Amino acid sequence: MKTILTALALATTVFTYAQVQTPQPSPNSTLTQVVGLSETSVAYSRPSANGRTIFGDLVPYDKLWRTGANENTIITFSDDVEVGGQLLSAGSYAIYTIPNKESWDVFFYEETQNWGLPKLWNEEDVAAMANVPVKELNHYVETFTIGFDNINLDKAHLKMAWANAMVEVPIEFPTDVLVMENINTVMTGPTATDYYSSAVYYLSAGKDLDKAEEWMEKAMAMSENKPYWMLRQQSLIYAANGKKDKAIETAEASLAAAKKAGNADYVKMNEDSLKEWKSM
Repeated sequence: MKTILTALALATTVFTYAQVQTPQPSPNSTLTQVVGLSETSVAYSRPSANGRTIFGDLVPYDKLWRTGANENTIITFSDDVEVGGQLLSAGSYAIYTIPNKESWDVFFYEETQNWGLPKLWNEEDVAAMANVPVKELNHYVETFTIGFDNINLDKAHLKMAWANAMVEVPIEFPTDVLVMENINTVMTGPTATDYYSSAVYYLSAGKDLDKAEEWMEKAMAMSENKPYWMLRQQSLIYAANGKKDKAIETAEASLAAAKKAGNADYVKMNEDSLKEWKSM
């Protein structure tokens, strides 16, 4: 019996092996920069020179480089931007480069799930490309570094430096467009959604029901089509505010719209409320 129990114990024992952790030769880094109203982030790995000759040796001239180490170097834009007069839509891109002695070609590549270089380069995935001059530094950059410089309201330079070389890619941000949209939105007053959300919050939080009713009616007046979920909330506000007739009328409109949309949940909720309110 003892032998059997021992065998069962061995069979059901889970051995946990500690995983050895060592530092990465090229540690990961993430930086975020706000330009105007837009946010840009870069995630990349940072190799160090460690006494090696970088450009023209470790990183050959005239050949595509992953621009860092390990996984793709990925840049993410919160809004549309322009690089070299080319529109880059909001989203994420892998950064690839072809370093030369005098200039670099910098590519913003739509496919970001590569480890290093793509197995097959696809020109259709190049969302934008910039050719930028190399600047010789008067100091040595031991560890590959990406950052932002020359930042103003609507422009910034994406800067990449290693060893004695640095390049800067000018990027233009849609600050004026975003600011004007914001100004126009604020100056023209709240939207139907603003009024609706505020009214629903006041109802759920038990705040001023007269104000909730006022805001909901403004939301409805601004809405060309009155969807069943908005009508449903309006009926609840009327009911909570003691206006049974208006609550019933609005719930019936919500019920009809919910039936037309085929939403069984709202059909039942409205039917239950109508049954309750008509019996009062």
